Amino acid sequence: MAEEPLALKPGDRRVEWETNTWLLGAEDEDRQSLSAAEVVAAFEQTAAGIRERIRELGFSGVATFYVWHDGQAGQLRCSTSSVPPDELPFNGAYVVSDHLGPVVEGFLAGRMPGVVAWSGLADAESRLEQAMTEPEITPLRVWTRSVGTSL
Repeated sequence: MAEEPLALKPGDRRVEWETNTWLLGAEDEDRQSLSAAEVVAAFEQTAAGIRERIRELGFSGVATFYVWHDGQAGQLRCSTSSVPPDELPFNGAYVVSDHLGPVVEGFLAGRMPGVVAWSGLADAESRLEQAMTEPEITPLRVWTRSVGTSL
């Protein structure tokens, strides 16, 4: 990802999103063979590579590399945007985290989308009733790294 196309266009967030966003999935057996530490190290290296590329491009602004776990899609996703961490292009609530481990662990512990274990079906009706009476919105946890040339 650190060597893929990179668009930093503060006036065109859509181009940034379409060019800079990556969706990473894994089969269950691949998830079991990976360690959170390995994945975290890979993202740290990616952030460092993107930071270096931004400097080489001469971009003189704020840029943030960020990673989150899309539990519904069963994917880790990452992107780079020319905004500070508190202005990332999410439609819902999110919490910025300095620790990538919990984000990666959630992904590695997850299952492929569309796959539900039999044990998960046993009390689905009672969980549905509870969800309808007690809506719980958990903010998305997003790991960020500043990769721009200014803060």
